[in-house]
Amino acid sequence: MAHLIRHKLSNKLTNAANTVTNKSQAKVSGVFARLGFQAATDEEGLGFAECDDLDYDYRHGMQMDVLEGEGEGEEGGHKDGDGELDGDSHYQRDGTARRPSTLKTAGSLSEDKPQITTWDAGWNVTNAIQGMFVLGLPYAILHGGYLGLFLIIFAAVVCCYTGKILIACLYEENEDGILVRVRDSYVDIANACCAPRFPALGGHIVNVAQIIELVMTCILYVVVSGNLMVNSFPGFPVSQKAWSVVATVALLPCAFLKNLKSVSKFSLLCTIAHFVINILVIAYCLSRAREWAWEKVKFYIDVKKFPISIGIIVFSYTSQIFLPSLEGNMAKPSEFHCMMEWTHISACVLKGLFALVAYLTWADATKEVITDNLPSTIRAVVNIFLVAKALLSYPLPFFAAVEVLEKSFFQGGGRAIFPDCYGPGGQLKSWGLGLRIALVVFTLLMAIFVPHFALLMGLTGSLTGAGLCFLLPSLFHLKLQWRNLMWHHVFFDVAIFVIGGICAVSGFIHSVEGLIEAYRYNLHD
Repeated sequence: MAHLIRHKLSNKLTNAANTVTNKSQAKVSGVFARLGFQAATDEEGLGFAECDDLDYDYRHGMQMDVLEGEGEGEEGGHKDGDGELDGDSHYQRDGTARRPSTLKTAGSLSEDKPQITTWDAGWNVTNAIQGMFVLGLPYAILHGGYLGLFLIIFAAVVCCYTGKILIACLYEENEDGILVRVRDSYVDIANACCAPRFPALGGHIVNVAQIIELVMTCILYVVVSGNLMVNSFPGFPVSQKAWSVVATVALLPCAFLKNLKSVSKFSLLCTIAHFVINILVIAYCLSRAREWAWEKVKFYIDVKKFPISIGIIVFSYTSQIFLPSLEGNMAKPSEFHCMMEWTHISACVLKGLFALVAYLTWADATKEVITDNLPSTIRAVVNIFLVAKALLSYPLPFFAAVEVLEKSFFQGGGRAIFPDCYGPGGQLKSWGLGLRIALVVFTLLMAIFVPHFALLMGLTGSLTGAGLCFLLPSLFHLKLQWRNLMWHHVFFDVAIFVIGGICAVSGFIHSVEGLIEAYRYNLHD
């Protein structure tokens, strides 16, 4: 009996010593890799994350048999109200990698969120890149000619590519060569690139850019709604600001949105309205095909105004900020690349056709919002559809902005500045609902004080659109996927970064100059 006891104690001590040794070696390797003294492979990085989690589980008294049974559902362990196992939390390495129990392999399902189909994701992306901002594309052709058409195609190709590489930055290969989703959001990618010296700097920069981009998008929807209504019913004694207030009242229910599944329904209706609008406008333009001014479309650019057009074109393709969330909620993430391709191809064809046909019809008389050129009878019908489209487009950027703000300031696993705005059962607290309503009202106030649609769109596209669509995805891809890149991928990333930087600086400067001029001389859209 004594010999048996000594044998068991000896085995336990030996196993414990081996575990401590392995963990120490993995941690030392990971620390040196983080400090830059050696190039850790993806497998070493994942091994370091697993080591951190084993240490976390050990310190919290978790049993290893619970970890082994996680994939078996409720038979592997008891689940709490959120569908997670007891003791299963989102413990992260440098804020970039989730615990192995919650890592998502490519093509696998995430059980803690309502799943959306590939079509749902496609409608959301289509809603983002074929939104109201197509109305400003003929104005871009006015100042860019054929170069403007080329940029519509070029921006579609580049934005599709940067969307794919952004999602690639969410994944790493494990020791079996399987892609594992170790990051959840744009912010996680930015933090991973800035670690270890500035582990939170990248996330703060991306958060600020996302919030500006999303809130500005919401503001633009309110601006264009007021503009369209006042031009549709010029005889009504109602100003553009008053119409904007009416539109905002209709948007207040957006404060009650809970998930992307409900937002996808609005996106589908929005896409239907978009096709109706395109058909009506293009049909009218075709009826005047004999008057088309082909000689007005030239290979020239207005040096002062074209950079603003670049911002408009770039902003019309902005969807990168939605992509990590959409891909993470897809039931079949493996179909993400296919979805990106058909949405951007269709957007490129429709935008190019719409912009060219509309410009040929009105030439130098093309206005910032193309529907202002339509005859009053047709304009009223088209504008009603456009207002409906604007109101249906608003929920997607609004919901995304709410998610970013909540994760940054009201959640964060105890690291947030303010308390959680959700109750224990997941219900939204009254003050949280009040903050959402306040955000809707804020977009109204900004729309009232900055009612210049095209200039505002160009400024936003140059300031945040180019950064989020061109600069950051290419930079992050180079940083996180360097070992796996072919030479042409490196060339594409560097070229996109340089071109995006030039477009962003020039577009921002000229958009600011345009806004200053508009206020100085009291110009109106």
